[in-house]
Amino acid sequence: MAAGVQAPLVTVAVPSYNQGRYLDEALASVFAQDVPVEVFVADGGSTDNSLDVIRKWEGRLAGWRSGADAGQSAAINESVGKGCAPYVCWLNSDDWLLPGALNSLVTALQCNPDAPMAYGRTWNYVERTGKTSPVRVHPFSEWWMAQFCIVSQPATLIRRTAWEGVGGVDETLHMAMDYDLWWRLYKSHGALHFVDKFLATNREHANTKTSTRRHQHYQEAMAVVRRHYGRVPLKWWLAQPYAVWYRSLLGR
Repeated sequence: MAAGVQAPLVTVAVPSYNQGRYLDEALASVFAQDVPVEVFVADGGSTDNSLDVIRKWEGRLAGWRSGADAGQSAAINESVGKGCAPYVCWLNSDDWLLPGALNSLVTALQCNPDAPMAYGRTWNYVERTGKTSPVRVHPFSEWWMAQFCIVSQPATLIRRTAWEGVGGVDETLHMAMDYDLWWRLYKSHGALHFVDKFLATNREHANTKTSTRRHQHYQEAMAVVRRHYGRVPLKWWLAQPYAVWYRSLLGR
């Protein structure tokens, strides 16, 4: 490390594929954070303007690559594995961090040394309508996490030791790998720490996997609950018609 250069506190993985229209805003939000970061972009071989955006930021990136890969989960693990910072996270290229987000999460983990990760609140921005509303996030409890994914991924930060302890995200999962990771971190390292502050924005648009593959996402999430909780709570069965079929009809 050169003299006067701060060692990175946070490794940020940015998986992306044909999200060039959003990638610049995502990267700008990371580099605007008030903690030293190392950022790795894993592009899946985009054919849009993604490479132009990456080259714009190349001087500040710790690394990047573009080419066919094994999917989002593998790209996240690859990028985190290239870093060395004591805290890690990933930011999907269509989401963005709010000012001071990483500082709030780092502080929370420093003040709660037994917590494997910290998470905050997230706004959901619906591109089609331009409306913003809070994502449903809840202070941690096992019962609540079995009812729905109470952690919103863009507003999370994980200790590298905990991440490496559970082996990162499960590369066999493509929709609910974040939900599965929260369960494994909890089961292996204890309760997750909640920060009652808005830290990130999730962008909802027509091309997200949760929009285009809603049924697969719901089924994968139910399998995660069954694996870690031992059963699927009734709520999942009751909510399925709305969460999958009705929202698909509405285009939400």
